[in-house]
Amino acid sequence: MGLYNCEYCSNYEYDEINDEYYCIVCDALDQDDMYRFLDNRRHECPFYKYNAEYEIAHKQ
Repeated sequence: MGLYNCEYCSNYEYDEINDEYYCIVCDALDQDDMYRFLDNRRHECPFYKYNAEYEIAHKQ
């Protein structure tokens, strides 16, 4: 997804049933929104949200 690494996104979650990771935001997009998302010429994910969970735990 362009400049962002999905592995560090807080929207990227593990599904134990299917044994795979997926984007919870992209999974909820309708067909029109998915087309706009995939047609993004800058290749930047507008839903990317850095997962600062490790930084928060480190400060404690």
